[in-house]
Amino acid sequence: MKYKLSYFLCLLILFTACNKEANQQRIAENAKDAKKKELVFNNIKKGWDFYDEPINEATEESINTWLDLRAFMQELGQKPKKTISAYQQKAAAISKKAMALNNSIPELFNKPQIKSRVSVLITKVRLLDMFIHLDNIPDKKVVQLVGEINKELATLQRQMDILTEKSKIPVEEGEDEMRRMLLDSARAIPNGPMMPNQSVIPQGTRTIINPNDARVE
Repeated sequence: MKYKLSYFLCLLILFTACNKEANQQRIAENAKDAKKKELVFNNIKKGWDFYDEPINEATEESINTWLDLRAFMQELGQKPKKTISAYQQKAAAISKKAMALNNSIPELFNKPQIKSRVSVLITKVRLLDMFIHLDNIPDKKVVQLVGEINKELATLQRQMDILTEKSKIPVEEGEDEMRRMLLDSARAIPNGPMMPNQSVIPQGTRTIINPNDARVE
């Protein structure tokens, strides 16, 4: 009986020691995970710096005519605070605003070069939204995408400036009329080969003469 009691006490002590060690290990892992998440949060907070202002006054006027672009840039300017969850919510909101850019492009900017820039911008924003919602957030990739979004946004605005300046160039007198005349002339030219009108060919020349036939002098 004495040995059984000693054996039971030994098992109890061993179990308590193992349980204590497991708790300490769990506490250490939780502390390590919390420290890692804090580091990720601080890196994202530091790198979350969007260019939400127009690059110049001309671009500002253009943005005012493109309501969805203005709303997108306003969303960029509202920096989240406190938690990584706030940044995740902000990324989702930015992504939603970016997706709307294709819906109401002003006529002046409704050109292939603008549409291609918008598509690239949307892709970058959606990647940002995807990466920041991962369980193990790649903070360096998130910060990198912030920089790439800024670059694409600046490129888009420069392209808008080019189109705006081109639209201000006056058309020279007679140039517009000449373009219409050229267009009308091009439309008037038939697509197929032109066949001679038999009615205007002299009667004596309608018969095809074979040069190999013997001639009668």
